[in-house]
Amino acid sequence: MKKEQLYKLREDYSKHTLDESEVDKDPVQQFETWMKEAIKSELPEPNAMTLSTVDVTNKPHARVVLLKGIEDGSFVFYTNYGSSKGSEMEGNTHVALCFLWLELERQVRIEGTVKKLSPQQSEAYFRQRPYESQLGALASNQSAEVPTREFLEKEFRELEEKYGEGEVPMPQNWGGYKVKPEVIEFWQGRRSRLHDRIKYELVGNKWLTKRLAP
Repeated sequence: MKKEQLYKLREDYSKHTLDESEVDKDPVQQFETWMKEAIKSELPEPNAMTLSTVDVTNKPHARVVLLKGIEDGSFVFYTNYGSSKGSEMEGNTHVALCFLWLELERQVRIEGTVKKLSPQQSEAYFRQRPYESQLGALASNQSAEVPTREFLEKEFRELEEKYGEGEVPMPQNWGGYKVKPEVIEFWQGRRSRLHDRIKYELVGNKWLTKRLAP
């Protein structure tokens, strides 16, 4: 790809505005408002978010996971505890989340600390998952090296035969996390790159807001 192709990529955002007088005093409520608008707009996977973690050598890592709930002001997702991200969150509970809704010209950045959900909460969600997703979680030792794609498919088929249409046990190394936010920033694209940025910071038990330069 020629560098000129990237240089020429431009978007002049103009769909929405964001003002301090318009946002909710609670950033989680403001997030829920934006999430509802993203869902109503029928965006593809509006709950997709980038999860950033840091390993023991202070090296950052990022990947996309799916938000599966908001509980008591925290952002909930599920994964394999033994995965790379699981190991990184075990060693460093500080994480960052990022949502990007290009069709609405919006972005939300979240910084906070993460902790595991109770086994009962994880089990309750696991039982709601599609049967194939339950088998997939059991078949995959996430982030571990596998010899071939066929190896994974064989594991899946064997579990399918073992459990049939019966209850699939939740893997012991699988479950939920919740991210308690300390910083939430809302970004709204505007014309001439003069974007709106409203940042909430938790000071004690109170959320303080400020406008940032784009």
